[in-house]
Amino acid sequence: MSAVMITRKVRKWEKLPGKNTFCCDGRVMMARQKGVFYLTLFLIVGTCALFFAFECPYLAVHLSPTIPVFAVFLFLFVMAMLLRTSFSDPGVLPRALPEEATFIEMEIEAANGNVPAGQRPPPRIRNVQINNQIVKLKYCYTCKIFRPPRASHCSICDNCVDRFDHHCPWVGNCVGKRNYRYFYLFTLSLSLLTIYIFTFDIVHVVMRSVDKGFLNTLKETPGTVLEVLVCFFTLWSVVGLTGFHTYLISLNQTTNEDIKGSWSGKNRVQNPYSHKNIIKNCCEVLCGPTYPSVLDRRGLMREDLPVSAASVAPAVSSSSSSNPVPQTTKTTAPLIPNEHTPDEAKPSIAASAEKSPSPKEEHPPAPRVPPLASPEADVETSITKGKTH
Repeated sequence: MSAVMITRKVRKWEKLPGKNTFCCDGRVMMARQKGVFYLTLFLIVGTCALFFAFECPYLAVHLSPTIPVFAVFLFLFVMAMLLRTSFSDPGVLPRALPEEATFIEMEIEAANGNVPAGQRPPPRIRNVQINNQIVKLKYCYTCKIFRPPRASHCSICDNCVDRFDHHCPWVGNCVGKRNYRYFYLFTLSLSLLTIYIFTFDIVHVVMRSVDKGFLNTLKETPGTVLEVLVCFFTLWSVVGLTGFHTYLISLNQTTNEDIKGSWSGKNRVQNPYSHKNIIKNCCEVLCGPTYPSVLDRRGLMREDLPVSAASVAPAVSSSSSSNPVPQTTKTTAPLIPNEHTPDEAKPSIAASAEKSPSPKEEHPPAPRVPPLASPEADVETSITKGKTH
């Protein structure tokens, strides 16, 4: 069965490789594993809702009305940084096109030469110089590219990410070059919000216990007890994570580099990206330029789809039935008159043959028309009559 190629336009995010999910026509980009991210949203929104419902009314009257106002500001800032980190492109690098991958393979073969059978080929590495120091660029066998400095391949998202820090399941996305500052601001603001809620929960319990007693206060405000427990166990992890990333920012180092010991191994190689100044390192990471995405997720591309001719035929027939076109019937075996019939008589004979009714019709038979005589027959008849006379 023959196939017909149909070309249609699609968004590039629909054909991007990797294990990411896209929403809002490619504007939102996340990892596929989003269960822990929903848990993060539930814990933050739930704890703040309890705080606004039980503590804020009492504290606004007995202490200051600015307490719930500042809490709302912190909550909105935390949610904005969380969504900005989770829904953005962390710095995914596009994979090589087939032509580019073929060219890179030819370059590697030309540089390494033919490897004898049984021997392991040399590693695919390129050396570049950064701040008078040699940095190795490793080849990614999945993306078919030499990764830029500080880039790494995320096994969960199956993408190479520029300045890869780590994959954070709590935000449901990778943390890289384009969203690291938002991730750090999220952890920092969440630490402040947790400390803020935990502190005023204690203040609220103490103020109520003075008038009604400690046990009666706990019975009247069960939400406060739940908030204190959540904040107590969350406080250590969030504050510890913020302190760890503050240390990394001061050194201009990533989590991936710290785990691998890239700049603190046996060779004691100096970090070529550090400015040897804490303030300069923090300004570069937190106040540097915002890099655009190189994926062009919402760009258009053409896609050829093979469609069987049988599926196309009904569409063509339906279109032809909706717009009927008059058709002319041509006989494959036309009536051939006598070879002696003059040319002027041939159309009349063909017309009479077309108009003659079929034997199945119930109309009375038409009168039989005598055949036309040819000129040669008239000449022969006149000669015969002359001979008889």
